[in-house]
Amino acid sequence: MICFDWIYPEAARTLALRGAQLIAHPSNLVLPYCPDAMVTRSLENCVFSATADRVGRETRGGFDLSFIGESEIVSPRGEILGRLRADEVGVIVVGVDLHEAINKKVNNHNDLLVKRRTDQYAL
Repeated sequence: MICFDWIYPEAARTLALRGAQLIAHPSNLVLPYCPDAMVTRSLENCVFSATADRVGRETRGGFDLSFIGESEIVSPRGEILGRLRADEVGVIVVGVDLHEAINKKVNNHNDLLVKRRTDQYAL
């Protein structure tokens, strides 16, 4: 996914349906909601996500932009495995087992992808 794609649940869902185990998410984020939204995207699709964001300020086209930072790596269970501070320039390194993102079952009765009710939201 790229930048503002985080706001569309169907972007992450489409990647999960196509077999993604990890969503790479390079960004220039200025809205504060994305880091928490990516926790939700990971959880609702049982995938890892890695958001790489900018920090600092930039004036572009007469607009003053302030980037939120908070690059992060999130597990398929919505756990934040690592997150940088808003002003921190750095790298997060964590070991992940991509096989954790294969099983889409929340429990013995609920599979995130199999139990979808597409008849309820088809256009």
